[in-house]
Amino acid sequence: MIQCKHLTKTYKIGEDYLTVLSDVSFSIEKGEFVAIIGPSGSGKSTLMNILGALDRPTDGNFFLDGQDVFSLADDDVAHIRSQKIGFVFQSFNLLARSTVMRNVSLPFIYDTTLERSKRKEKAEVALRAVGLDEDRWKHLSNELSGGQMQRVAIARALVNNPDIILADEPTGNLDSKTGEVVLHTFQNLNREHGHTIILITHDKNVAAYANRVIEIKDGRILSDTKTKNSNPNQ
Repeated sequence: MIQCKHLTKTYKIGEDYLTVLSDVSFSIEKGEFVAIIGPSGSGKSTLMNILGALDRPTDGNFFLDGQDVFSLADDDVAHIRSQKIGFVFQSFNLLARSTVMRNVSLPFIYDTTLERSKRKEKAEVALRAVGLDEDRWKHLSNELSGGQMQRVAIARALVNNPDIILADEPTGNLDSKTGEVVLHTFQNLNREHGHTIILITHDKNVAAYANRVIEIKDGRILSDTKTKNSNPNQ
Protein backbone atom coordinates (compact mmCIF):
# COMPACT_ATOMS: atom_id res chain seq x y z
CA MET A 1 0.00 0.00 0.00
CA ILE A 2 2.72 2.48 1.01
CA GLN A 3 6.24 2.70 -0.36
CA CYS A 4 8.74 5.30 0.78
CA LYS A 5 11.87 5.42 -1.34
CA HIS A 6 14.93 7.39 -0.26
CA LEU A 7 12.94 10.17 1.43
CA THR A 8 15.01 13.20 2.35
CA LYS A 9 13.80 16.47 3.85
CA THR A 10 16.06 19.49 4.17
CA TYR A 11 15.19 22.96 5.44
CA LYS A 12 17.14 26.12 4.69
CA ILE A 13 17.76 28.15 7.84
CA GLY A 14 19.50 31.39 6.94
CA GLU A 15 22.65 30.41 5.12
CA ASP A 16 22.63 26.90 6.55
CA TYR A 17 20.76 23.70 5.67
CA LEU A 18 19.20 21.33 8.21
CA THR A 19 18.49 17.75 7.10
CA VAL A 20 15.75 16.21 9.25
CA LEU A 21 15.17 13.07 7.12
CA SER A 22 17.94 11.29 5.27
CA ASP A 23 17.46 8.45 2.75
CA VAL A 24 14.46 6.87 4.51
CA SER A 25 13.01 3.80 2.76
CA PHE A 26 10.35 1.32 3.89
CA SER A 27 6.99 -0.12 2.86
CA ILE A 28 3.72 -0.76 4.70
CA GLU A 29 1.27 -3.40 3.54
CA LYS A 30 -2.50 -3.08 3.66
CA GLY A 31 -3.85 -4.16 7.05
CA GLU A 32 -0.66 -3.55 9.05
CA PHE A 33 -0.55 -1.74 12.39
CA VAL A 34 2.78 0.09 12.43
CA ALA A 35 4.25 2.36 15.11
CA ILE A 36 6.90 4.90 14.15
CA ILE A 37 8.87 5.77 17.27
CA GLY A 38 11.58 8.28 18.02
CA PRO A 39 12.59 11.02 20.45
CA SER A 40 11.94 14.70 19.94
CA GLY A 41 13.93 15.90 16.93
CA SER A 42 14.25 12.43 15.43
CA GLY A 43 12.36 13.33 12.25
CA LYS A 44 9.23 11.30 13.04
CA SER A 45 6.90 14.33 12.82
CA THR A 46 8.36 15.30 9.46
CA LEU A 47 7.92 11.74 8.26
CA MET A 48 4.32 11.76 9.53
CA ASN A 49 3.60 14.93 7.54
CA ILE A 50 4.92 13.29 4.38
CA LEU A 51 2.90 10.09 4.99
CA GLY A 52 -0.17 12.27 5.53
CA ALA A 53 0.49 14.15 2.26
CA LEU A 54 0.79 17.35 4.29
CA ASP A 55 4.39 18.10 3.29
CA ARG A 56 6.57 17.23 0.33
CA PRO A 57 10.02 15.64 0.64
CA THR A 58 13.05 17.47 -0.72
CA ASP A 59 14.04 14.26 -2.47
CA GLY A 60 12.71 10.72 -2.81
CA ASN A 61 9.27 9.30 -3.53
CA PHE A 62 6.13 8.47 -1.58
CA PHE A 63 3.87 5.94 -3.31
CA LEU A 64 0.31 5.21 -2.17
CA ASP A 65 -1.41 2.32 -3.93
CA GLY A 66 1.27 2.49 -6.62
CA GLN A 67 0.78 6.21 -7.29
CA ASP A 68 3.66 8.64 -6.80
CA VAL A 69 1.72 11.11 -4.64
CA PHE A 70 3.95 14.15 -4.93
CA SER A 71 4.23 13.92 -8.69
CA LEU A 72 0.60 15.11 -8.73
CA ALA A 73 -0.83 18.63 -8.69
CA ASP A 74 -1.66 20.14 -5.28
CA ASP A 75 -5.43 19.70 -5.80
CA ASP A 76 -4.97 16.01 -6.55
CA VAL A 77 -2.77 15.57 -3.48
CA ALA A 78 -5.45 17.27 -1.38
CA HIS A 79 -8.06 14.87 -2.79
CA ILE A 80 -5.92 11.85 -1.88
CA ARG A 81 -5.40 13.27 1.62
CA SER A 82 -9.13 13.77 2.20
CA GLN A 83 -10.26 10.43 0.75
CA LYS A 84 -7.50 7.97 1.62
CA ILE A 85 -6.13 9.19 4.97
CA GLY A 86 -7.90 9.66 8.30
CA PHE A 87 -6.09 11.75 10.93
CA VAL A 88 -6.16 11.39 14.71
CA PHE A 89 -4.32 14.00 16.78
CA GLN A 90 -3.18 14.28 20.38
CA SER A 91 -5.39 17.33 21.00
CA PHE A 92 -8.64 15.70 19.68
CA ASN A 93 -9.57 18.85 17.61
CA LEU A 94 -13.30 18.51 18.31
CA LEU A 95 -15.87 21.31 18.19
CA ALA A 96 -16.59 21.84 21.89
CA ARG A 97 -20.20 23.03 21.54
CA SER A 98 -21.22 20.47 18.91
CA THR A 99 -22.64 17.02 19.48
CA VAL A 100 -20.73 13.80 19.00
CA MET A 101 -22.70 13.07 15.82
CA ARG A 102 -21.97 16.54 14.45
CA ASN A 103 -18.25 16.17 15.12
CA VAL A 104 -18.05 12.75 13.48
CA SER A 105 -19.98 14.05 10.46
CA LEU A 106 -17.63 17.01 9.86
CA PRO A 107 -15.71 15.32 6.98
CA PHE A 108 -18.98 15.38 4.99
CA ILE A 109 -19.21 19.17 5.10
CA TYR A 110 -17.90 19.56 1.54
CA ASP A 111 -19.65 16.49 0.16
CA THR A 112 -22.93 17.77 -1.23
CA THR A 113 -23.65 14.50 -3.03
CA LEU A 114 -24.20 12.38 0.09
CA GLU A 115 -27.73 12.35 1.48
CA ARG A 116 -28.26 13.36 5.11
CA SER A 117 -29.53 9.89 6.00
CA LYS A 118 -26.39 8.30 4.54
CA ARG A 119 -24.19 10.70 6.50
CA LYS A 120 -25.95 9.73 9.72
CA GLU A 121 -25.67 6.03 8.87
CA LYS A 122 -21.93 6.26 8.19
CA ALA A 123 -21.35 8.25 11.39
CA GLU A 124 -23.21 5.63 13.40
CA VAL A 125 -21.15 2.81 11.86
CA ALA A 126 -17.92 4.65 12.78
CA LEU A 127 -19.07 5.29 16.36
CA ARG A 128 -20.00 1.64 16.84
CA ALA A 129 -16.61 0.61 15.45
CA VAL A 130 -14.81 2.58 18.18
CA GLY A 131 -17.14 1.28 20.89
CA LEU A 132 -18.67 4.57 22.06
CA ASP A 133 -21.96 3.96 23.88
CA GLU A 134 -25.00 5.16 21.95
CA ASP A 135 -26.25 7.21 24.92
CA ARG A 136 -23.26 9.52 24.36
CA TRP A 137 -23.94 10.31 20.72
CA LYS A 138 -26.18 13.33 21.41
CA HIS A 139 -23.86 14.79 24.05
CA LEU A 140 -21.71 17.82 23.35
CA SER A 141 -18.05 16.89 22.98
CA ASN A 142 -17.06 19.00 26.02
CA GLU A 143 -19.34 16.80 28.15
CA LEU A 144 -17.20 13.73 27.45
CA SER A 145 -14.15 12.27 29.17
CA GLY A 146 -10.76 12.46 27.48
CA GLY A 147 -10.94 8.84 26.35
CA GLN A 148 -14.44 9.32 24.95
CA MET A 149 -13.31 12.45 23.07
CA GLN A 150 -10.42 10.56 21.52
CA ARG A 151 -12.76 7.77 20.40
CA VAL A 152 -14.97 10.42 18.79
CA ALA A 153 -11.87 11.74 17.01
CA ILE A 154 -11.05 8.23 15.81
CA ALA A 155 -14.62 7.75 14.58
CA ARG A 156 -14.35 11.04 12.66
CA ALA A 157 -11.16 9.72 11.03
CA LEU A 158 -12.99 6.51 10.07
CA VAL A 159 -16.19 7.99 8.71
CA ASN A 160 -15.03 8.26 5.09
CA ASN A 161 -13.61 4.72 5.25
CA PRO A 162 -10.04 5.83 4.43
CA ASP A 163 -7.31 3.40 3.50
CA ILE A 164 -5.04 4.61 6.30
CA ILE A 165 -5.54 5.89 9.86
CA LEU A 166 -2.61 8.14 10.81
CA ALA A 167 -2.47 8.78 14.56
CA ASP A 168 -0.08 11.37 16.00
CA GLU A 169 0.63 10.76 19.73
CA PRO A 170 -3.06 9.80 20.23
CA THR A 171 -2.63 9.03 23.96
CA GLY A 172 -0.47 12.06 24.78
CA ASN A 173 -3.25 13.92 26.62
CA LEU A 174 -4.66 10.85 28.38
CA ASP A 175 -3.89 9.10 31.63
CA SER A 176 -2.34 5.64 31.30
CA LYS A 177 -5.56 3.68 31.92
CA THR A 178 -7.56 5.72 29.41
CA GLY A 179 -4.67 5.52 26.98
CA GLU A 180 -4.82 1.73 27.13
CA VAL A 181 -8.51 1.82 26.17
CA VAL A 182 -7.72 3.99 23.14
CA LEU A 183 -4.82 1.75 22.09
CA HIS A 184 -7.03 -1.34 22.39
CA THR A 185 -9.51 0.50 20.15
CA PHE A 186 -6.80 0.82 17.49
CA GLN A 187 -5.94 -2.87 17.87
CA ASN A 188 -9.59 -3.81 17.40
CA LEU A 189 -9.94 -1.60 14.32
CA ASN A 190 -6.88 -3.31 12.87
CA ARG A 191 -7.69 -6.90 13.79
CA GLU A 192 -11.47 -6.96 13.46
CA HIS A 193 -12.04 -4.33 10.77
CA GLY A 194 -8.79 -4.57 8.79
CA HIS A 195 -7.81 -0.90 8.97
CA THR A 196 -4.21 0.04 8.19
CA ILE A 197 -2.93 2.09 11.13
CA ILE A 198 0.24 4.17 11.44
CA LEU A 199 0.86 5.43 14.96
CA ILE A 200 3.48 8.11 15.72
CA THR A 201 4.87 8.05 19.26
CA HIS A 202 7.90 8.66 21.46
CA ASP A 203 6.77 6.03 23.99
CA LYS A 204 7.95 2.41 23.67
CA ASN A 205 5.02 1.20 25.80
CA VAL A 206 2.60 2.76 23.31
CA ALA A 207 4.51 1.40 20.32
CA ALA A 208 4.28 -2.11 21.79
CA TYR A 209 0.56 -2.22 20.91
CA ALA A 210 1.43 -2.21 17.21
CA ASN A 211 2.39 -5.27 15.16
CA ARG A 212 5.55 -3.63 13.85
CA VAL A 213 7.81 -0.87 15.13
CA ILE A 214 9.97 1.40 12.97
CA GLU A 215 12.48 3.31 15.12
CA ILE A 216 13.87 6.56 13.78
CA LYS A 217 16.67 8.75 15.13
CA ASP A 218 18.50 11.73 13.65
CA GLY A 219 16.45 11.37 10.48
CA ARG A 220 17.40 7.77 9.78
CA ILE A 221 15.78 4.40 10.44
CA LEU A 222 17.54 2.57 13.26
CA SER A 223 15.42 -0.58 13.26
CA ASP A 224 12.30 -2.14 11.77
CA THR A 225 10.99 -5.05 13.86
CA LYS A 226 7.89 -7.14 14.41
CA THR A 227 6.32 -7.26 17.88
CA LYS A 228 4.63 -10.16 19.64
CA ASN A 229 1.34 -8.65 18.47
CA SER A 230 2.20 -9.56 14.87
CA ASN A 231 0.49 -12.85 15.73
CA PRO A 232 -2.90 -11.97 17.30
CA ASN A 233 -3.05 -15.41 18.90
CA GLN A 234 0.03 -14.75 21.01
